[in-house]
Amino acid sequence: MRNLILCSVICAVFVLMIASCQTADNLERDMYYTNGRDIYIKHCQNCHGAKGEGLAALTPPLTDTVFLKANKQKLACIIKNGLKGEIVVHGKSFNDQMPPNGTMADIDIAQVIVYITNANGNNQGMYTPAQVAADLAACR
Repeated sequence: MRNLILCSVICAVFVLMIASCQTADNLERDMYYTNGRDIYIKHCQNCHGAKGEGLAALTPPLTDTVFLKANKQKLACIIKNGLKGEIVVHGKSFNDQMPPNGTMADIDIAQVIVYITNANGNNQGMYTPAQVAADLAACR
């Protein structure tokens, strides 16, 4: 009986250890997400809000999954170069100017995009500095 209990405890610990392990990809995404949140707080939160809710009729929300998915390849350009002109998010028109973040490194842009596209009801996975570089090259 004692051996059965000991074996059960060892098996339970082993199962819990396996269940709590994350893949390297998940760990990298989590690291990008955490760093991206810090960058978002520093550079984006004042206008887009703590939970990405936007600012009334001035600044669009970052909670619209449909808009973010449809425009994911444009996000790096918008962050780096800013945005002028009308934009429609969730059926609502916004026409305020977003200032550029021209000195932001590709890694920082990737991390903030991972945060934006995986927070507040979004779940779009990883975005790498290589993707940022490719998207920035395409928008020039």
